[in-house]
Amino acid sequence: MGILKKHIAILGSTGSIGTQALDVVRAHHDKFKIDVLSAENNAELLIRQCLEFKPETVVIGNAEHFQKVKSALEPANIKVYCGKDALADVVQSERIDLVLTAMVGYSGLLPTLKAIAAGKDIALANKETLVVAGELVTHAAKISKVNIYPVDSEHSAIFQCLAGEDYTKIEKIILTASGGPFRGKSLDFLKNVTRQDALKHPNWSMGAKITIDSASLMNKGLEVIEAKWLFGLESSQIEVIVHPQSIIHSLVQFNDGSMKAQMGLPDMKLPIQYALAYPERLISDFPRFNFLDYPNLTFEKPDMETFKNLKLAYEAMEKGGNMACILNAANEIAVQEFLADKINFLDIPEVVEDCMASIPFICRPTYEDFVQTDFETRQLAKRKLHKV
Repeated sequence: MGILKKHIAILGSTGSIGTQALDVVRAHHDKFKIDVLSAENNAELLIRQCLEFKPETVVIGNAEHFQKVKSALEPANIKVYCGKDALADVVQSERIDLVLTAMVGYSGLLPTLKAIAAGKDIALANKETLVVAGELVTHAAKISKVNIYPVDSEHSAIFQCLAGEDYTKIEKIILTASGGPFRGKSLDFLKNVTRQDALKHPNWSMGAKITIDSASLMNKGLEVIEAKWLFGLESSQIEVIVHPQSIIHSLVQFNDGSMKAQMGLPDMKLPIQYALAYPERLISDFPRFNFLDYPNLTFEKPDMETFKNLKLAYEAMEKGGNMACILNAANEIAVQEFLADKINFLDIPEVVEDCMASIPFICRPTYEDFVQTDFETRQLAKRKLHKV
């Protein structure tokens, strides 16, 4: 009898995380079977992926590409569906063991909740799911007895440091940040930065949205909120430190003062592989870290006055309710507008702060409340940005 393979659905297979996840699957084809692939717009790459990995089902988000994908995959006998409702249905398939959510932004929430309800373990690369509705998602995971394995390099580092440890003994966790392309720059400098400047991340190769979030430190803010829910922490237990070399991916300090750090060269394939294969640790041919190549590892305090988004994320986390949902929705619209060269870089935190002050606060939101909050915030953010 052959080794049982883990059946995987990859949501967002044409993006940076999705393509790297398929590299991992390609390298360990004896361990994994792709059952579902999905993408929003990149029909060409999705078709190529499907012809190589032969999933049972594929979902294309944008209806304009449906016929093209369907026609291309018909000879391969692959079922093709379209839209977010189809994706939410497909992830509930009985065959699937693990769902990798690598979609961008709020769109990952519904399929993640549906997958959890169907008893599927989650490899979470879509941090916005926990940012927007952390209490709802973690409660659902507890009810369904499913695991959420973090894919973000920082949260994977914490997860690895906590292997075999008692979570109640955590004194604090320290998330490291590269500082992005504008580390050490002033507000005056940031007034004139361009989209191209912001997309030049010093250490990581990522999608456009997350790269802009890294430049504004919003990505670290979202990670702080995600960490609260993943590891059951209070705001006071989560610290951020700027570490420009990105070798220490994050640390845990325990109640006896001892600290554990997870280290390695910046390569997203490692945390992706760890999440997909958990609890097994698979062999890899990823480049190895050499201490002699990095004689100096340095650390700095984040500048939360210049990079206000990190401060706003802490405020949203401390207030709770639907506040992080407001933060996320406003940021998604602002980043979209910045990437379209319609606003300036410093307009991003301004509109986030304005929306947090303007949208009604809900202390104990339901899923429907999150949907409504997200919708209202996006509309308000668009109105405010068009006046900028």
